[in-house]
Amino acid sequence: MSGIDGLPPLRDVIAAHELRARKSLGQNFLLDLNLTARIARAAGDLSQKDVLEVGPGPGGLTRGLLAEGARRVLAIEKDRRCLPALAEIGAAYPDRLEVIEGDALEVDPLAHLTPPIAVAANLPYNVGTELLVRWLTPADWPPFWDSLTLMFQKEVAERIVAQPGSKTYGRLAILAQWRAEARIVMTLPPGAFTPPPKVSSAVVHLTALPEPRFPADAKVLEEVVAKAFNQRRKMLRASLKGLHPELEGLLETAGIVPTERAEQVSLEQFCALARAVKAARQR
Repeated sequence: MSGIDGLPPLRDVIAAHELRARKSLGQNFLLDLNLTARIARAAGDLSQKDVLEVGPGPGGLTRGLLAEGARRVLAIEKDRRCLPALAEIGAAYPDRLEVIEGDALEVDPLAHLTPPIAVAANLPYNVGTELLVRWLTPADWPPFWDSLTLMFQKEVAERIVAQPGSKTYGRLAILAQWRAEARIVMTLPPGAFTPPPKVSSAVVHLTALPEPRFPADAKVLEEVVAKAFNQRRKMLRASLKGLHPELEGLLETAGIVPTERAEQVSLEQFCALARAVKAARQR
């Protein structure tokens, strides 16, 4: 028996259901139920929340979330081989686990969830960043989620929490920190997984802010940031060329020296530039 519930250890579950991780699905299974319980606790008090989990695999984190008291868990799993193992967890936690077979990039989970909602997932490596960007860029803010507790490759996690002046600072940091508090709460070595990935992993916890940290039009900000970091080695007066005929004046209005590079510009300055660009285009 495992330590957190009456279900078998994950190694036994994987053996019983012949669940070898598939590289094509970005799978790396986390087998230590003590670690999955720690990740669940990092998500905060879930007793009054529905939890969306993407890519549960054999259900290690699913079990952690339920054992730590999540009101309900909705798990979206693309690999049908994992469904019998997840059904066993559902039987052990009656009426608290719903599993949808499908691609998280295509499934709309909101019809199955009741707010408040948290997202917690050991995301498949091949879709993790895309899902995060989607969750950070909804048409309306605040989003459907209160918090995101997500496992990424450590390098991706460092990009999410990066500060100006660092090599990892870029579009992902701006996107995350504009509308959320973001921090790394755990790091895990390759050996924690089966099969071991080639890199370390980290868990990032993001809490949605009631409104963006600084005012800016989301589409204009995204355009400015994308242009700036697409050519991050260039000075901004070159990388942002074509944004507006009066670019250098707009940069100075935003408190940005035109010869600076993107990684030197703060989130507040990028938002100021986005406001200046929008105002200039409306003149």
